[in-house]
Amino acid sequence: MDYNKFSNYFGLVAHYKFPKWLQNAINSWYVKKFKIDMSEFNPINSYDSLNALFTRKLQAPRPLGDGFVSPSDGLCLECTKGNNLKAYSIKSKEYKIDELLDKSLEDGELDGEFDYLNIYLSPRDYHHYHAPCDMDILSLNYTPGTLFSVAKSALLKHDNLYALNERVVLKARLKNGKLIWMVFVGALNVGKMKFDFEPRIQTNSNLTKALYKYDNLSLKKGEHIGNFDLGSTIVIITQNNAINYTIKKDMILKQAQSIANIC
Repeated sequence: MDYNKFSNYFGLVAHYKFPKWLQNAINSWYVKKFKIDMSEFNPINSYDSLNALFTRKLQAPRPLGDGFVSPSDGLCLECTKGNNLKAYSIKSKEYKIDELLDKSLEDGELDGEFDYLNIYLSPRDYHHYHAPCDMDILSLNYTPGTLFSVAKSALLKHDNLYALNERVVLKARLKNGKLIWMVFVGALNVGKMKFDFEPRIQTNSNLTKALYKYDNLSLKKGEHIGNFDLGSTIVIITQNNAINYTIKKDMILKQAQSIANIC
C-alpha cells in the first residue's frame, strides 16, 4: 500500500465541497463518531468540507497556563528522560533521536540525558499547534518519508516509526539558553503540515530534504505556529534540565494547558 498516495486521495475527498445538506450530514456523522466537543468552535453547519471541520479554529484563544504549555491537544504517550540518543514511542518501541532530528541536530547538543514528550493527536482533537513558551526559532528542517499511521496500534508494530515518517523539525532556543526541538510527524491521511512563517514548506509533495535557518525569528508563548490536516504526533525534545514536566504518561492534554516548569 502506498500510504502517501492514499493520504493524497483522502485529502482530495476531504477537501471536496458536497451539496450543503450532504456536507452537514457528513460533518454531523464525523462529530458524533469521534465525540468531538464543539463548544469552542463554530457550528457544524458552518464548515463547507470535511477538511474545514478537521482544521477548525478556536472561536477565542484559550487562557494560557503557567510556565511551559502544551502546544496542542492530544494524548501523552510518553513523557520521560531519554539517553544515548534513544527514546521510546510506546512501551518497548524505540526511535533514534539523531535520525529523527536529522540535520537539526549538531554534535554534542544532546549528549547524555535529555527530556522528551510524545503527543498523539486523534481525529477528535484541535489540529493547530502553538508555541509552548517564548522561543527564538533557529531552523526548520523538512525530511520526506512515509505516512504510516501513528496510532498506538501502528506504533506497536514498528521500531523507529517517527523517524520513518515525513516530518518537520523546528529547532529553537529557550530564554534560559537551552535548546528545544519540536518535531511535527506526518501520518496516514495527513496530507499537509502548515507553518505560518515558512510558506516554502509543502509537505507530502516535497521530494527532497530542506533546511531553513533564521537569524531573527521569535515566537511568543501561545502564538499560532500552524496546523495538521487531520491528526498526527508532536514530539518535543529538550536538553537536560531545560524544563521540568508536571504531567504523566496517558494524560489527556489541551492546548494552552500548563505541562512543565521552565528551569
